[in-house]
Amino acid sequence: MENKDVYLFSVLNVKVNQMATSSIPHSIKYRSKESFIRIVSLSFFLLSFCFQSSSGQGSEHRSKHPNILICITDDQSWIHTSFAGEKAISTLAFDWVASEGLYFSNAFSASPSSSPSRGAMITGQEMWRLGEAAQLFSAVPKELEALSFPLLLEKKGYFTGFTQKGWAPNNFHQYGWDHNPFGFIYNLQELQAPTHGIVSNNYARNFKLFLDLCSEDEPFLFWFGSSEPHRPFEVNSGASLGADIEQVVVPGFLPDVPEVRGDVADYLGEIKWVDQQLLQMIATLEEKELLDNTIIIVTSDNGMAFPSAKNNLYEYGIHMPLAIYWKEGIKNGGRVIDDLVSLTDIAPTLLEIGEAKVPDEMTGKSLMKIFNSSKSGKIEKGRRYVFAGKERHTLCREGDVGYPQRSVRDYQYLFIRNYEPDRWPAGSPDTPSIHGFLYGDIDESPSKSYLKLNSYDPKVKPFFDKAMAKRPAEELYDIIKDPACLQNLADNPEYAGVKKKLTGVLDKYLVKTADPRALTGESLWDQFPYHFNK
Repeated sequence: MENKDVYLFSVLNVKVNQMATSSIPHSIKYRSKESFIRIVSLSFFLLSFCFQSSSGQGSEHRSKHPNILICITDDQSWIHTSFAGEKAISTLAFDWVASEGLYFSNAFSASPSSSPSRGAMITGQEMWRLGEAAQLFSAVPKELEALSFPLLLEKKGYFTGFTQKGWAPNNFHQYGWDHNPFGFIYNLQELQAPTHGIVSNNYARNFKLFLDLCSEDEPFLFWFGSSEPHRPFEVNSGASLGADIEQVVVPGFLPDVPEVRGDVADYLGEIKWVDQQLLQMIATLEEKELLDNTIIIVTSDNGMAFPSAKNNLYEYGIHMPLAIYWKEGIKNGGRVIDDLVSLTDIAPTLLEIGEAKVPDEMTGKSLMKIFNSSKSGKIEKGRRYVFAGKERHTLCREGDVGYPQRSVRDYQYLFIRNYEPDRWPAGSPDTPSIHGFLYGDIDESPSKSYLKLNSYDPKVKPFFDKAMAKRPAEELYDIIKDPACLQNLADNPEYAGVKKKLTGVLDKYLVKTADPRALTGESLWDQFPYHFNK
């Protein structure tokens, strides 16, 4: 649906004012000297807007229920925020949300692929319960409307909207959806993008436009779905976006060579760009006196778009950044939460806050007990495992089949089941994908090209094989010792007890949550159309 068909903004004569704000409150508990410096810098940044704004712009916007701003980046692993220790960039907005609210050190996506991950988050359930929507470029069954938390909150009086990427990439019209579940799209305001890899959407100004259209007595829900740091990146753009290539840490599943190091720097630069847009949104909320009554959630859909990360159930594919701010609803802000949580937990949490009924079909668990606690670390004893799954990503194998997987993660170990180990996990090495390249489940990149071009090199071959070679039916990793998931322990007799326990937990959960693969042993997904137009 085109923007002009959704909003005839040209006849609304909406005034888009320059953003302004006062300083963010200073009740922040700092984790380190570096965190203190970052947050103080943020306060000065926000304070500077006071001198740019006209007076009297506070909207006195108040509602019974809290407002909700969700920032979801596109392809970002958990470790790449300065709050989590990343030194090559600073993420002032994320750090402020985490320092003022809650930082979740063990948050996980339900799938390492964009659309099923977002679908699981939006409907509060595991990806294998989404039917046709459990894969990329899928049609979305109409019955999922009844589980979509934005639509349920809209019925409770929330004014909803989004910018750039909502639940996507999908085909909603196939089964009669009127629009993306987040409502109307706000993409009108544009800017001159700093690199070719960044879209021209002025996210912050579009958020302000949304707020200008929201009446003072209704709560709002806004989904800021950035296109960054999704590929392609502009090569060597990282430095211009503020990434220090000398501080880049290359993940252990990739070779630390200039081509890869530069690629990671470009990725980090785009993360910083998104964070700066969020920073402006926070400033707008403060300007309009909405910040104290707004829940801010910052996360991502799946891991970094590099070999052995995105579209893999490895740690860098499903472990997500997650920080949540809510001044009026979170006790003792500044806590670090170590509980295992799933992004599927967000939907029931927001429905509970919005006093909407949580559908019985949701498998996610509300985070309200964590919000209401004053403790850090592990809080809920029942949060012992998180689960994830994957079906077809792209059309990149003979017969257009996927590479189905399921996983279970506890506080130390990750167990992965590969249902079709005879298939190529990253796509065929001989047949181009629908997008025109080999190993099509891995996005094209300098890192991927380096692995392919140097796969004959004994020093590079292990990295190439990790990403692209066929895999055994079972994989087991000690995440504490091996976060890069390089040492498969599944056949190690010393870990037989661990594997037996986790396979039992996984099997029981898959049956409990009605995974078709567990109930019938059959795949439903390879037969569905792939809604992509070249």
